[in-house]
Formats: sequence, C-alpha cells, structure tokens
Amino acid sequence: MNQIVLTGMVLSVAPVGEYDRRVVILTKEQGKISAFAKGARRPNSPLVGAANPFSFGEFTMYEGRSSYTIQSAHILNYFSELREDITAAYYGFYFLEFANYYTKEFNDEREMLKLLYQTMKALTNQHISNRLIRYIFELKAFCINGEGPQVFRCVVCGNHTRPLVFSAKQGGMVCCECGREVSDGIRLDNSTLYTMQFVESSTIEKLYTFTVSDEVLDKFAKVMERYRLLYVDKRFKSLEILETLI
Repeated sequence: MNQIVLTGMVLSVAPVGEYDRRVVILTKEQGKISAFAKGARRPNSPLVGAANPFSFGEFTMYEGRSSYTIQSAHILNYFSELREDITAAYYGFYFLEFANYYTKEFNDEREMLKLLYQTMKALTNQHISNRLIRYIFELKAFCINGEGPQVFRCVVCGNHTRPLVFSAKQGGMVCCECGREVSDGIRLDNSTLYTMQFVESSTIEKLYTFTVSDEVLDKFAKVMERYRLLYVDKRFKSLEILETLI
C-alpha cells in the first residue's frame, strides 16, 4: 500500500463496526474521498479529532486498491466555535452536505474546498449574518460547479442596458424585450443585483467582507431559494433541521 498525505476537510462521518468510522474528506489533491479511521470510536484514539465533521488539516493515509485508511492526522482547524452555537453548527452541516452532494472523486475540487474553509471561518464571525453567509455560499458554489445564473446581462439576447428581471427557469437575468413570456420573473433592485454580481465575480477570499440591508437580504434569499429548488434535485436533512431552528 502507498502512503500519501492529503489536505482537506471532513464532510461526513459514519460508524463502521464496533470501533471504526468511515470518513468522507474533501481534499485538495484528489477531490472527494472516503477513508476508514480504524479505532476512531475508542475514547483515547489519536484519530478522534480526525473523524469529526469540520476538521481541516493534513491526513496521512494508506491508499489501498479500493479504499483509504487514515494512519494519522494533523488537524489545523477544528472550528470548535461551531459546537457552541447549534444554529451556526447546522448552517455548517448544511454547507458540508451541499459540498458532499456536488463534489466528486478525482475531480479538481480546490475551489470548493477553499469556499468551504472560508465559509466556516465566516460562521465564526459575529459581524456577518448566517443567512447572508448561506446565500453567498450557495451562489458561489453554483458558480464553481458551472451552474451559476447569468447576472450581468440578458441570458437570452445579451443586452445589459434594458430593464431586467431574474428568472430561475431561464437561468438568470432577462431583459424587458425577451421577458414578455417569463412567468417567474423577480424584479431586483440595484443593490440586490450588485450583491449577486459581486459574489459571482469576486475571489473567494473577498466573499464575506460585506453586509447588506434586511430588504436586500430578503430579496437575495427569495432568488436563491427559487434557484436552488429548481436546480438541486436533493433534500438536505441538515437544511430541514436548520429551518426548524431559525
């Protein structure tokens, strides 16, 4: 078996047998992988920290024919603050579940990993609302996956000077000339449109550096909710729990 070192974040954990855990990790080098953490359910196991959601660090493991086995881990950030705030924790679980749904093995997932890390850091920041973090994350994740909406010009004709409405069904902004038959159009104020444009065009490091008014946040939420329901064919358990808490 080959020994390798991978950098990543734990997305999910499940018990296996009496003492082991199966860990899903989003890694910089090999995309999403599954690995076994043998003995991680024992109280004194050195792999206890490596087998927890949110844990980010370097994982030394053996690469077998069909699976990985974690030998040791150097955890750089546990994001322990999330364990002290149940609402923030479930926002985090939702982001992990969303990333788990979208990412693949042996795919280049460095941008998604970077987005996850910066998003978890944002959740520990008291100066930005968790709701805003959620919609920024969703929009940027769609963009990383190549499914982001067109928010700079009409998705039909390319015009950017005529009045526009947002249509989830059309995949973005539609001008007044092309949108006469649009049934799901949402008229966006300039602030909400600029917010979406900023998220789509900015680097991940700059995403969580602003706040918006309640009115803009509500409109942003409406747009992203409609877009997610249309394009994501999955019910996230963590989101269902989160929505009972807020």
